[in-house]
Amino acid sequence: MYNYLDFEKPVQDLELKILELKKLAENGEAVDVAEEISRLEKRSRDALRDLYKALTPWQKVQVARHPDRPHCVDYIKALFTDFTPLAGDRNFGDDQAIVGGFARFRGEPVAVIGQEKGSDTASRIKHNFGSVRPEGYRKAVRLMELADRFKIPLLTLVDTAGAYPGVGAEERGQAEAIARSTSACLSLKVPSISVVIGEGGSGGAIAIATANRVYMLEHAIYSVISPEGAASILWRDTTRSKDAATNMKITAQDLLEMKIIDAIIPEPIGGAQRAPETVIASTGDLIARTMKDFAGANTDFREQRREKYLAMGRSL
Repeated sequence: MYNYLDFEKPVQDLELKILELKKLAENGEAVDVAEEISRLEKRSRDALRDLYKALTPWQKVQVARHPDRPHCVDYIKALFTDFTPLAGDRNFGDDQAIVGGFARFRGEPVAVIGQEKGSDTASRIKHNFGSVRPEGYRKAVRLMELADRFKIPLLTLVDTAGAYPGVGAEERGQAEAIARSTSACLSLKVPSISVVIGEGGSGGAIAIATANRVYMLEHAIYSVISPEGAASILWRDTTRSKDAATNMKITAQDLLEMKIIDAIIPEPIGGAQRAPETVIASTGDLIARTMKDFAGANTDFREQRREKYLAMGRSL
């Protein structure tokens, strides 16, 4: 069963009616209803298109968090071959909120690092809902250093509400781990590409997203803090999360206008959750074009990355 968002209620009513009619027809309990089903399907498509043409920032937050959106492991499975995961930070343990390793992308070797939220109760607990602990960021640093040593391009897939805020994580140096991971991104001599596929939350995202090229899915979000967190700090009222989302400029469209990101990957009508294969294929095509550009460029990628982020600071 598809998980409908609150604002999708008009579409939900129509699609449930369509399912009901199809079931009646299959069981021979109704006269020919093909024409009525066709009419309702058109109404449903039109309603869905109208809803997604005018999404508010808060509605985009809901779409970015949709449990049915394709996750990091879905992208890895579809886009990469010979994926060899690496585990552990060689210091404390293995944080499975970070999935990483080496693979081939359309025949070329790449390093892949991504944040995985999980898709059901068991996998969400296993991956800590995508909230990374210090050992996860230290694992990411280890992978970046290996990629740099062997001159292998880095791809990162960002999808986290933020770094894990627990006492244990703070005791093990969460802020320091995030800072070192961000520094490792900036220090890479190899090219790096980052794609925000869902939520890009705070330093938890920046730690692996400080890349030469940063892309976002059309309905993804990228922000310094969650709307709920911002509302709690600014107004001491989490019910004002909608206001916070609107004023924080967290959508892909806002961030492209401010030149924080480099391009937007279109999503099908209804979001990535309705056609995961289409979105994953589009993401792969954009990565391939970017890799081709990098391969033909006589560029100091570390210097290019440095100038990119200094320019952001000067323009804001």
